[in-house]
Amino acid sequence: MNQHLRPDPVPFIDVASQRRRLGHSIDEAVARVLAHCQFINGPEVTQLEAALAAFSGAKHVVTCASGTDALLMVLMAKDVGRGDAVLCPSFTFCATGEAVALAGATPVFVDVDEATFNIDVNSLKRGIATAKRLGLKPRAVIPVDLFGQSADHDAIGAIAQAEGLFVLDDAAQAFGASYKGRRLGTFGLVTATSFFPAKPLGCFGDGGAILTDDAELAETLRSIRVHGQGSDKYDNVRLGLTGRLDTLQAAILLEKLKIFEDEIAARNLVAARYAQGLGNVVTVPYLASGATSVWAQYTIRLPAGTDRNAFAAALKAQGIPTAIYYPKSMHQQTAYRDYPVADGGLPVCEKLSEDVISLPMHAYLDEPTQERIIKAVRGALSS
Repeated sequence: MNQHLRPDPVPFIDVASQRRRLGHSIDEAVARVLAHCQFINGPEVTQLEAALAAFSGAKHVVTCASGTDALLMVLMAKDVGRGDAVLCPSFTFCATGEAVALAGATPVFVDVDEATFNIDVNSLKRGIATAKRLGLKPRAVIPVDLFGQSADHDAIGAIAQAEGLFVLDDAAQAFGASYKGRRLGTFGLVTATSFFPAKPLGCFGDGGAILTDDAELAETLRSIRVHGQGSDKYDNVRLGLTGRLDTLQAAILLEKLKIFEDEIAARNLVAARYAQGLGNVVTVPYLASGATSVWAQYTIRLPAGTDRNAFAAALKAQGIPTAIYYPKSMHQQTAYRDYPVADGGLPVCEKLSEDVISLPMHAYLDEPTQERIIKAVRGALSS
């Protein structure tokens, strides 16, 4: 008797294929750490920081325990705290605003551009005015290079300079992308990124890094990541935290960085195939002039009136996973809804939260599998 077999599931992010590609190199890298037993601040940490600096063009790299710690450590180093305002887009992962609140400052949420999903500069201006009206001192802006694409750093930098703010670029989803020919990590005062396993460059646990050209700031950050230590570990000269990157994770990232350029090129091919196959039925991602993406996610917007849950269910029935980033923007979430938003509200953030959905995206998505996804998307919409 013939049985209807459920299609094999498609990985949303295929870490296993990358693991097979790297073969024994990661095993050997981990074995070297296990042999020398320098699990904290071992030689691989310094080697990784040098490799990341060479890759990005930043003069200084300070690795740390997570992307969230990277943001928080910068705010601590700059003495951002009570009475200060930090401008953040609301359509992003909560860590962006969370770090501001943890530092004791006030996140002021601003809207995003409907085409790129990145911070809207007009809303940023309104957010600065809102902060001032509330008696807060605007100190910084945290643009987010969302879903892998660079924000408009020239426009953001000009506003920040005019208002006396520093720019902390949140490139947690976009390390490896570029803006007008320069890699992220070289814009604003400082850049924070994440090596969470699902990121384009991810380790096998939590990890992050801070990139800057400011030598004094880098030295302060190195102190903060080890409890604020000074000349020795029992002379703590400032408040800090345990923010170090494990040596094992550094060893793993060194191996992954060797194939990162190739993986970025593969991700761009996958994105191009999606755009060609779906561009006439959904709103596919828009790349701004001068910006590149590493496609941390491939996020589409469904046509007006589409039942997003039914669409996701239809794909799931065919073994195709989806994800929604983000069903609630930050200002709509319980922990953040009492923080201020830019005058005029955040209508684009709220609209995006209602109609975006992300499809499988990784460097190992072969063409036949991608055609299966495209066919399923088109079929779900036509039905």
